[in-house]
Amino acid sequence: MVRIVEAPEIYSNPYKTTLFLAGGITNCPDWQKELIDILTHTKYDGEFLQDLIIYNPRRKNFPIDIPGESERQITWEYDYLKSSDIISFWFSRGSLNPIVLYELGMWGNSSDTPIVIGMDPEYERKTDVIIQTKLARPAIRIVYSLVDMANEIAKAI
Repeated sequence: MVRIVEAPEIYSNPYKTTLFLAGGITNCPDWQKELIDILTHTKYDGEFLQDLIIYNPRRKNFPIDIPGESERQITWEYDYLKSSDIISFWFSRGSLNPIVLYELGMWGNSSDTPIVIGMDPEYERKTDVIIQTKLARPAIRIVYSLVDMANEIAKAI
């Protein structure tokens, strides 16, 4: 069974594989929902994914006007990025994704955590991500669709 944990929910189960969905939110399409739908409704090697916890930082309603909520969100993301078994990075159209670039550098290209990287074909800074990833983690295959991303995640699990 796949369990979705949406920020700022607190959840811990050390017996299941955890996946963090790092990627654009502000001014970006809801790619997280689409990827979750693919991951939960597609069979991989004849089986649906089992025992997976997906940490989704995109909130249905983010209370931007409430003092402290931005810090709460950033802290939640930091804690769950740090504890995840796998981190996926999706670079979406609609934004330069500055936070995702930072997270890729911090968590993806400077640690041993398994990562999956995908980009919308229209993402403006593709070349930067490709070159930096090639230098830091040359074995990583970058994909250009959410379906391919889901397949790479399934392989990593």
